[in-house]
Amino acid sequence: MVTNPYDASGFYDDAIARGRHRDIVGGRWDETGRIQMQILRDAGLCPHHHLLDIGAGSMRLGCKAVPYLEPGHYWATDASRALMLAGRAAELADPDRLDPAQLIEDAGFACPGVPDRITHAIAFAVFPHVPRDRFQPVFATLRRFPRLELFLFTVFLVPDEATAEGSYRQPDGVVTHGGRPPYHLTANVVQTMAAQAGWQLEQCDVMLPRGQVLFRARPQGTAD
Repeated sequence: MVTNPYDASGFYDDAIARGRHRDIVGGRWDETGRIQMQILRDAGLCPHHHLLDIGAGSMRLGCKAVPYLEPGHYWATDASRALMLAGRAAELADPDRLDPAQLIEDAGFACPGVPDRITHAIAFAVFPHVPRDRFQPVFATLRRFPRLELFLFTVFLVPDEATAEGSYRQPDGVVTHGGRPPYHLTANVVQTMAAQAGWQLEQCDVMLPRGQVLFRARPQGTAD
């Protein structure tokens, strides 16, 4: 049985064919993209930096980051390259500013073909859609980028291990689960996964859509 709609056969093709490339990446499309961009700028992203947008979807962030960054400085991965291409065509004011070769299909968070010059990475509202064993490798994968200064990501949290096994109502009203999407984790589990791969984490006090929690991750041994 398919518990995650993104894993259903033909899900992306059907949505794109019906012009629903925005809808399938969640509500508050423009608002969420603006929040993502503001988070990155608050964290120090400048036009000369090189950004990796993990789980980029239909360019919700990309349509704002591509004009802000210098040409060639935005890279994106997603389980569906077709979805990213649809977003590139429909949402970018100047699609030619983004080389399609920089949109990489990657369902396993392996970042194939992404260059070593990446300095910042973000995975916003991505991890709640996949179980921890599928996204945990991203922490180790990102350590291969020698210039990476900062990795920003969001998750749903629950207060303790006892709660983590069942369902939990988040502050914004969404109900998350331990065994099906949208998934939640405890802060201790997130900290452990990151630390095992060599990251130091900071949990941020930022109000995000649907009650997600933002983490800033830096390679261990680096200063803010």
